[in-house]
Amino acid sequence: MFPKTTYIKRRDGLKSKVKSGIILIPGNEESSMSYPANTYHFRQDSNFLYFFGLNHPYFCGLIDIDNNTDYIFGDDIEIDDIIWMGPQPSVKSLAENVGVVHTDKYNAVFDFVKNAVAKGRQIHFLPTYRGEQKLFYQNLLGIHPDFLSNYYSTELIKAVVDLRSVKDADEIAEIEKAIATGYEMHVTAMRMCKPGVMESDIAGAIEGIAIARGSMVSFPVILSQNGETLHNHLHDKVLESGRLMLTDAGAETEMNYCSDFTRTIPVSGKFTQQQREIYQLVLDANMRAVEMSAPGVRYLDVHLETAKVIATGLKDLGLMKGNVNDAVAQGAHALFFPHGLGHMMGMDVHDMEGLGEDFVGYDETISRSNQFGTAYLRLAKALKPGYVFTDEPGIYFIPALIDMWKKENKFTDFINYDKLDAYRSFGGIRIEDDLLVTETGCRVLGKPIPKTVEEIENIVGK
Repeated sequence: MFPKTTYIKRRDGLKSKVKSGIILIPGNEESSMSYPANTYHFRQDSNFLYFFGLNHPYFCGLIDIDNNTDYIFGDDIEIDDIIWMGPQPSVKSLAENVGVVHTDKYNAVFDFVKNAVAKGRQIHFLPTYRGEQKLFYQNLLGIHPDFLSNYYSTELIKAVVDLRSVKDADEIAEIEKAIATGYEMHVTAMRMCKPGVMESDIAGAIEGIAIARGSMVSFPVILSQNGETLHNHLHDKVLESGRLMLTDAGAETEMNYCSDFTRTIPVSGKFTQQQREIYQLVLDANMRAVEMSAPGVRYLDVHLETAKVIATGLKDLGLMKGNVNDAVAQGAHALFFPHGLGHMMGMDVHDMEGLGEDFVGYDETISRSNQFGTAYLRLAKALKPGYVFTDEPGIYFIPALIDMWKKENKFTDFINYDKLDAYRSFGGIRIEDDLLVTETGCRVLGKPIPKTVEEIENIVGK
């Protein structure tokens, strides 16, 4: 938990950005896994944790803007709870730790809000992502879950995004804790990678590292020698000599701050010439993004520049042809690089994505492209000091996509389809780092995870 002044400052910042009314920020409840008492690992709502700081279930935060008063609604535990959970601090003492004076029982929030609605006061709340939250709003405001999206407060969404986007020094330190765990996870995966090893053995080992550090993975581990499938959560293959193993994984601290890295390594310990050539192209794109990222630079422009690096390299290898600028402008590169360069990162691994990608990664100055590949870019707007985001270019050989485009005679001026047969079983390569925008440029956060060809070949299987 941060000092109470941090949470007071955050709530005051929210009051200054939302003109009037009441802001509701409910925390999460426990969520059952297979029967009521058997619950998933508790994960607090990031917005509640950001503004109210309590990492416990069954709380609701409320900010009365007009009366400049903050509330926490929650119930003190009873003896039955103490038997199973041990002594717990009171709601009042927990609230005091985050600078909130006014507390009441959980159900009191219903009367509070109903009285406010009767007086015609505006109720601001954010998009929901859990069924329990949807039922909470249905019971509180009488809005059917199917129609909740008509009532989300755009004013509140923009205010929260504005505040949470810029990370302060304490937040950066917390992110770097997650990054330190991420380093251990990826180096362990590299050392365990050998022909004959099950993917699940490595995936389980690195998830265990995240749990051992006191929390959990920031998203389900992606680890596969079929790296051409971008979000491949299957770990059911035996690693084969000559293949590549792609690992996309990160950790999350107890305060929800996340890390997110990807590394792609040769199962046999040495890259083939073909693999080395493609790998170096992705690494060059990754490093070009680091060079370009700075305050005022649009991440869309960084994305397009990395696409040109990739297209130029593929042209040198004979896989693409024609004018590189035209190829990227028309989207031909997306056959090989079909996703965006990166996304915001913080208390959620795709930070604030639940509030809407277009609110987080775009603004009034830039709108989302409808072009295949570029349309998936989650962060496009100009960068600011304090932004934390990912840099994750990739090259993939997806047989189904190659076959479809070839059949459609798509981009024949830019793609040498006849040379792609030699890459059909290649898989995919992605290299991902976490960057922080500084006053003058950016820096890669954390201890560097091996990523040059030489560094990787010196550690894989050892």
